[in-house]
Order: sequence, then structure tokens, then C-alpha cells
Amino acid sequence: MAHKRPVTISDVAARAGVSIATASKALNGREQVRAETRARVLRVAQELGFEPNALARGLLSGRTQTVGLLTGGVDRFSLPVLLGAEDAFGAGQMSVLLCDGRGDAIREQHYIRTLLARRVDGLIVVGESTDPRPSITEGLPVPVVYAYAPSTDPNDVSFVPDDVGGAGLAINHLLTLGRTHIAHVTGPLDYLAARDRAAGMRAALEEAGLPLAGGEVLYGAWSQRWGRQAAELLLARVPDVDAVFCGSDQIAYGVAEAAHELGRRVPDDLAVIGYDNWDVFATEARPPLTTVDMNLERLGRAAAQQLFAAIDGGAGSGVHRMPCRLVVRDSTAPQPRRAAPDDRD
Repeated sequence: MAHKRPVTISDVAARAGVSIATASKALNGREQVRAETRARVLRVAQELGFEPNALARGLLSGRTQTVGLLTGGVDRFSLPVLLGAEDAFGAGQMSVLLCDGRGDAIREQHYIRTLLARRVDGLIVVGESTDPRPSITEGLPVPVVYAYAPSTDPNDVSFVPDDVGGAGLAINHLLTLGRTHIAHVTGPLDYLAARDRAAGMRAALEEAGLPLAGGEVLYGAWSQRWGRQAAELLLARVPDVDAVFCGSDQIAYGVAEAAHELGRRVPDDLAVIGYDNWDVFATEARPPLTTVDMNLERLGRAAAQQLFAAIDGGAGSGVHRMPCRLVVRDSTAPQPRRAAPDDRD
């Protein structure tokens, strides 16, 4: 009984009506292939039962089809970045080695040596915050892409959330709702994310010709407790404030709690916007929080696609600021119409 011949990439290319090179790019998730072509090649590969031989592919290309993900810590910010990158690598049939440096420089260097010993084709370095981190690129034999935290070296390529633009989305949303006395409560001043969000907020208010309610940004901790304290202070000092843009969902949760206890209805009397779209706070708040989502999975996928390009010889540099999106829930609503003196029931 004759054995069935294994399906080759040549068979897939012929059936899909493309070149072998195009079929290879489509199967490996490369960006140079049109979406409809990729879909056709993948469909044909599935129909034929094509299973690429990773070892043979590596021998031909001189690559291991393996990449390293090096993170400073796995938390609610780095995890979606990692998931997005892993999703893109999976589509490209790349194996992923994850190493958690836990914020320790010595541990990080150990993992870099370990990953290089495994002959990874490239590295993605995922930061703990959006504060710039030291570059590790110099002297490494493989390309490196930085995600969430940018590299301090402008010659490196980094992907970060556009916190200035994200804050602008929040303020413009409040403005469209008729809110004109907008305050800002955020995290520590020494965090770049807090400063960027404050800068975006100020720019949007200045463009609208409005001052910041209270005259100053209230910087504090990334915590629910700080949100409560700041709201109590703010509502005592600026009783006509009608909206608060918060630098995190934790802070926004605390602001909404304090407002309720002080007799302010959210959103009627006070609209509240958070940041991060962290379900634990955003969806559990009463009412649920309108918030800015940093699209971190998309950021991770973009970083992975850049690493694919770099492995193929496509150089890149500079900081890519990825757009955020606004998630509208019940903590924001149009400014209620104030009754005129001669209005009658």
C-alpha cells in the first residue's frame, strides 16, 4: 500500500494560484500580502491539510522560527500586550519564549543570554509603565522591538499608547456633552503617563477656550483612596465643577463614590471619566465608568508585526504612538438643562 505524499507549500501555492514566495509570506503572517490573498492561501492550506515543517523551514532560512518576549513583570498592563503579540506570532507560526525579568536588571540580562543561546530570531521587550527604559539593543545579533515602555535610544523602534491623544478623546467627549467646568485628578507627577494625560487634557481645554476647573491638576496615587480624597477637596473648593477626567479607573471609582456620598449625582450633577478600561473598576462602578482604553492588545500585535519586518530586514526606528479609544458607559451624559426663572411645571 503506497503512502500518501505529504502536501508541500508548492501544492498550496499552485492550488491558491500564487507564487511559492507569496504562499510562504501568507502562511507566516507577513504584512506584504493582501488580506484576501492571505485568506485564500490559508483556506487552501487547511483544505489540503498542509502542515509546514518548522525544522526544514528553519534550515532553509537560517532561522529558528522562535522569538523571545522579555517583560519587566506580568500585570494588567503588560498582559494584554503579551497576548496581542502572541496572537500575531501564532498566526505566523512562530514559537514564543516568555521571560519575566520582574524589574530586576541582573535577571533581565540572564534571560537575554538565555534567549540568545536558544537562537531566537528577535526580541520584544515589554515595559512595566510608559516611562522610557534603557536600551538593550546595542551588541545584540537579533532585532529588538520595545512595547509599552519606549527605549531611551531614538534609533530603536518602540510602540506606546498615545496618552496625549487618549486624554483629548476624554475631554472632547465631555465638551460634546455640554460640560464646561472640567477638573483633572490623576496619578503621581513622576509618571510619564500622568504627565502625558494632563498635557492632552490641557491642550483640549485650551483649544475649546476653557480653563481647567480649580486651576490645577490634582496629582496623587493611582488609587481609589486618592480619588475619594481628591473629590472631597475638589467639590469643596470648586462647587460648580460639572465633570472630572481621571487618570485611571481606580481614581475615577473613588471620585464617583465620594461624589455620591456628598450628594452629587453621577452623571447628572457630575460626569466622571476614567482611564485604562480596567473591568474590575470600570464595569463594577455605579454607574459603570466611561473610560479610555489604550488598545494594548493591538499595540502588542503591532510590535510583533514590526519584529516580523525587522527579521526580514526591514529596519525601523522611533516611537510609534498607538491610538486609544473611548468606551462610553453610564458615568457620562449630557449636561442637564437648567430651568429658566420663568419656566413652569
